Amino acid sequence: MRPENQSSVSEFLLLGLPIRPGQQGVFFSLFLGMYLTTVLGNLLIILLIRLDSRLHTPMYFFLSHLAFSDISLSSVTVPKMLMNIQTRRQSISYVGCISQVCFFIIFCSLDNFLLAVMAYDRYVAICHPLHYPTIMREGLCTLLVAGSWIFCSFHALLYTLLLVRLSFCADNAITHFFCDLTALLKLSCSDISLNMLVIFTEGGFLYILSLGIILGSYIRIGTIILRVPSTKRLLKAFSTCGSHLFVVSLYYGTAASVYFFSSSWDSKDIIASVMYTVVTPMLNPFIYSLRNRDIKQALEMCVNRVKFFKGQSLNPLVAVRSIVRYMS
Repeated sequence: MRPENQSSVSEFLLLGLPIRPGQQGVFFSLFLGMYLTTVLGNLLIILLIRLDSRLHTPMYFFLSHLAFSDISLSSVTVPKMLMNIQTRRQSISYVGCISQVCFFIIFCSLDNFLLAVMAYDRYVAICHPLHYPTIMREGLCTLLVAGSWIFCSFHALLYTLLLVRLSFCADNAITHFFCDLTALLKLSCSDISLNMLVIFTEGGFLYILSLGIILGSYIRIGTIILRVPSTKRLLKAFSTCGSHLFVVSLYYGTAASVYFFSSSWDSKDIIASVMYTVVTPMLNPFIYSLRNRDIKQALEMCVNRVKFFKGQSLNPLVAVRSIVRYMS
C-alpha cells in the first residue's frame, strides 16, 4: 500500500452491533442483564464448589475454572460494549484495543483447553472407573489447569507481539463490537503473511488438538457403552456427559461459523460472535446445574444454611450456640 495511505492510529472505532438509534436502551438493558446473569451465575457455581466438600472432585475443580474463564471472557468485551451503547461513543484506544485482543485470546484458548480436559476427565470416569482416583489425582488436575493457563498466556502473548509490529491505515473502523484479531489484521497496511502463517499453523494446531481430545474422548466413551448396550448405562453416560457435550457443540459451532465459514464480517457473524462470547458463558451455569443433582443439592444446602443462620440471628446468644452446634 502506498505510504500516503498509512498513518499512526491512536484509536479505533468499534461500529458494534447493527442496532437502530431508537433501540439502544432496549439492547443496553438486554446485554446488561445477560452480563449480570453470567457473572452472578458463574460466581454461584464457584462458591458452591468451594463450600460443599462433596463437590471437591476433579470434574467440579475443572468446572470452577471454566466458570471463572467464562466470567473473564465476558468481562473482556461486554462492559466496553455497554459503555459504547450508553455513551454512544464508539472509540477505543490503541492500547485498550491491543489489550482486549490479548485477554480475549487468553480466555478463549483457556475455554478450549478446559473443555478438552473436562472431556478427558469424563472419559477416564466412564471407561476406567476403578482407576479414576489414581489417574485423576489432585496433582495431575492442578498440573492440567496450571499448564492450560501458562500455555494460553504464551499463546496470546505470541499473537499480541506479532500484532503490535504492524502499522494501520487511516481507516480505523472495526465492524465489530470488540477488537477481534482477524478484523484488525484486515485494517493493517503491513505485510500480515507471518501473522496468518502463525494463525493457521500454531492456532490451527491448538484448535485441532483440543477438539481432537474432545472427539476422541467421546468416541471412546460411545464405543465402550455400545459394546454392552443397556438403558441404564446409556442414561448414566448421558447424565454425565450431556451437559458438557451441549456446551462443546454450542461453543465450537458458533466459533467455527465465524472464523472458518465466513469470508467477511456481516450481521450474521456478529450475532454468532455474541453467541460464543456472551450467550454461552451465560448459559453454562444453567446447563451444568439444571441437570446436575450434586449442584442442586449443594444449592439447597446453601439456601438452608442461610435460612438457618438468618432465623437464629434474632438472638445473639442462641445464634452463637447454634453455630457451634452446627459446625461440630
